[in-house]
Amino acid sequence: MKNYTVNRIEKNILQINGLGDNPFWEKAEILTDFVSPWDELNPDKIEFKALWDTQNIYFCYKVHDPYVHIDRQDDSVDSIGESDRVEIFFRTDAGLNPYYCLEIDPTPRIMDFKASPAKKFDFDWNWPENDITVKSNIKENYFVVEIAITIQSLKNFHLIKDNIIEAGLYRAKYKKQKNNLYEPTWITWVNPNTETPDFHIASSFGTLTLV
Repeated sequence: MKNYTVNRIEKNILQINGLGDNPFWEKAEILTDFVSPWDELNPDKIEFKALWDTQNIYFCYKVHDPYVHIDRQDDSVDSIGESDRVEIFFRTDAGLNPYYCLEIDPTPRIMDFKASPAKKFDFDWNWPENDITVKSNIKENYFVVEIAITIQSLKNFHLIKDNIIEAGLYRAKYKKQKNNLYEPTWITWVNPNTETPDFHIASSFGTLTLV
């Protein structure tokens, strides 16, 4: 499995602001090896970083994209699902029963849900509000999404074992077609080796190791 090393920082020194410019982010490893196995074109650069302290784990996506597409009809799951976004899935184990999904657009709106095999999604479930903070910013040629999640909530959902988190890192990019409709390009850290796009499968996950 692919692994990303999450470096530790002192408690409460990293305050996310949606810009990804806090100097402490320099302590993080930069992950850029995202692919779109089902698309001929290489995706625009995506930079992912993560850090942790004894209270929180912090994630930062910097997505290079001058043409951000956001469906602004409302704040529904359907609207977020038709927008450019970044995604993080967490699983308890390879059985994916259950796993937890966070899909966040650049505004930032959160589509969070609990899932089980065969793409059974519980959209009535939400990550506990006091255990997650999300901030974002859209610039001319890129957007940033920062996320802070409490370590305790990950423990409550049995998502940390021996300082290892099993996670999938993804992005959805919506591109305008000749018929003026928008179609998604699916981008992933781990190639799940499927014929058609599928993130909801055990082979699309890697590990985040807290050191």
